[in-house]
Amino acid sequence: MNRKLRMGMIGGGRGAFIGSVHRMAAALDGKIELVAGCFSADPEKSKQSGADLFLDPARVYGTYQEMIAKEAAMPAEKRLDFVSIVTRNNTHVEIATALLKAGFHVICDKPVSFSLEQALELRETVRKSGKIFALTHNYTGYPMVKEAREWVRQGKLGDLMKVVVEYPQGYAITALYDQADGAISNWRMDPNVAGVSNCMADIGTHAENLVRYITGLQIDKMCADLHAYIPGRPLDDDGMALVRYRGGARGIIYASQVSNGDENNLNVRVYGTIASLEWHQENPNELIIKQVDKPVQVLRRGNVYLTETARHYSRTPFAHPEGFIEAFANVYLAAAEAIADAADGKPAKADYGFPTIDDGVIGMAFIETCVKSSQAEDKWVKFPDVY
Repeated sequence: MNRKLRMGMIGGGRGAFIGSVHRMAAALDGKIELVAGCFSADPEKSKQSGADLFLDPARVYGTYQEMIAKEAAMPAEKRLDFVSIVTRNNTHVEIATALLKAGFHVICDKPVSFSLEQALELRETVRKSGKIFALTHNYTGYPMVKEAREWVRQGKLGDLMKVVVEYPQGYAITALYDQADGAISNWRMDPNVAGVSNCMADIGTHAENLVRYITGLQIDKMCADLHAYIPGRPLDDDGMALVRYRGGARGIIYASQVSNGDENNLNVRVYGTIASLEWHQENPNELIIKQVDKPVQVLRRGNVYLTETARHYSRTPFAHPEGFIEAFANVYLAAAEAIADAADGKPAKADYGFPTIDDGVIGMAFIETCVKSSQAEDKWVKFPDVY
């Protein structure tokens, strides 16, 4: 394209962490410009947030419905190319459906919906619309995660036997001692807003998605145990699941918000018959390769020996670390390529590398299967046929 993509945003106003992350990620490569938004359900806060971002006041809206109607009526040279949704779980589908029907491409924060039923309905809407729908499972954007995926795709690990993924955080532990602590007083603990799960929906889905992105494995059955350690919580703050994958591989998925002292300790290990690999989010520029008859090999981001895919998504030379924002930006970069191709009338690629509505559906199936298994006497629960 000979111009930047025009971006709108719904949600993400003053005080919202994830909204600012999306904006930084979108702006990083100079291909996208934020030009409009409805940043809060409070019209005054939305207006203030737009002023903070130096947007034209005429394109800062009090409701998302007003935004969609007025932006859809814009002339082609001003009209938005896509809109990012960074609102609470229970609003995603309603907003995304309205955007898609109005002809806009969508980038949506995860989880994609309030329930699996909603996610399946949204998938049908996406397919009928023909529009791009990207889901921000941002950990898939790390270059060394993409390198891990290429190792599996090229058969360098052999047949996959087992995967272990853990995502421990400890930020909520203080709520055990202080019931007024902000770690407990947030909407993710409200079943009417978050849905059937807190921890597994918030970070467990990242763990599941990371495994599937790297390995391509599809879940057959799960045995899960979810628990709320913090008194008064109606939804889980810790959980684990044993997983049986189609084809015979086994897995362990663990997520927690009360793992005392952990920060954002997402780790994944993939064990194959030839070799194994492991990646640590808090040390994201390295990929560790292990074999029984060879020394441990450490691959580092930015080097010429990596696959073309990993090199493509690196911005700085080796020894200049890249991290969370750059990985998030890679999801936006890949989605921007797809949106630009659609705008230019080019044939779509088979895989642009960003998570899609299918990932959203599978994520919701994972959440609901975890909850169903945890509540059941017969713990092994069949995974829904959503692939």
